[in-house]
Amino acid sequence: MPRLFTGLEIPPEIGLALAACRGGLPGARWVDPENYHITLRFIGDIDERTAQDVLSVLGEGRRREPLPVTIDGLDTFGGGRPRVVFARASASRDMSELQAEHERLMRRIGLPPDTRRFTPHVTLARLRDASPLDVADYFAARAPFPKLTFTAARFVLFSSRGSVGGGPYVVEAAYPLG
Repeated sequence: MPRLFTGLEIPPEIGLALAACRGGLPGARWVDPENYHITLRFIGDIDERTAQDVLSVLGEGRRREPLPVTIDGLDTFGGGRPRVVFARASASRDMSELQAEHERLMRRIGLPPDTRRFTPHVTLARLRDASPLDVADYFAARAPFPKLTFTAARFVLFSSRGSVGGGPYVVEAAYPLG
């Protein structure tokens, strides 16, 4: 069964700038820069027939213009027990509409809704037993965060191996914007 998700690729020059944030945080397992992306819709582990339906229905989506993306800061998921450090992407109206369309398309082919709130981000590290103080120190050492901008000319369907979080991710199909 493939594990699939849709997303936006991070250009190499933006990946290089984000990679400068690596290091200096005990308990962090850093994502390789070539695996940086912004997830639009996590699909999960599905059978081959459903994977073919996903490939097909994504090509039926509304034609959209290239998407401006701004990465504007560092943040964490997990609250008092931080488990992920990420670079926050602004949720522009265009990006939110594209994500909502992916959600509608996946539901149309019978997949259950994604119950998580859409928070556009680039995962930089997964944390094991990192203290909130260490995370706060890490953020302070990297402030101020420079705004990084790019234009996404396509979205892609990625696959990954189920038990390995953090890649490697493979582009299974690409869908142009514009």
